Amino acid sequence: MSRHADFYFDFGSPASYLAWTQLSGIARAAGAELRLHPVLLGGVFQATGNQSPAQVPRKAAWMRRDMERYAARYGVPFVNNPHFPVNTLQLMRGAVGYWMRKPESFDTYVAAIFRAMWAEGANLGDPAVLAQVLLRAGLDSRDFLALVQDPAVKEQLRADTEAAVGRGLFGAPTMFVGGEMYFGQDRLDFVREALLA
Repeated sequence: MSRHADFYFDFGSPASYLAWTQLSGIARAAGAELRLHPVLLGGVFQATGNQSPAQVPRKAAWMRRDMERYAARYGVPFVNNPHFPVNTLQLMRGAVGYWMRKPESFDTYVAAIFRAMWAEGANLGDPAVLAQVLLRAGLDSRDFLALVQDPAVKEQLRADTEAAVGRGLFGAPTMFVGGEMYFGQDRLDFVREALLA
């Protein structure tokens, strides 16, 4: 397909989860391809001087409620994860690892992690909980551990995050259609319009 949207995400971002629930349908309706790009949001923040809204108490409280509103509008399950924030380094390495080494399982992995984090409120920082999430999705936790320890996977996540910053990212979710950047799950209408243009 010549038309596509690039979707940059980190599992630790509830707004990335909400965008993910909608973008496949938006792309499909437009006859476009959706390309997923896992990045490490902590690395993006460090490179750009940005910070998580969770670090601003009033904004964090407002955002939790806003995420609930959007989830209701989209008709998707959502819980404010009580374990938030979760260090997502291993989870994002897992996404890159599946994309690199087991691409047939990439979409399954992404769906399992997003749902566990933001529809179930699971503590994905707990290895035992993560192993159960992977098992339920039909994924082998031993494969996951091998992927996240693979030096090439580690380097790819670092390089992809750096390249994303070079493209203009300062947070997640970020989408691109052509050269136009759209930040935030509340910009999906603009993504839709750009794909249909």
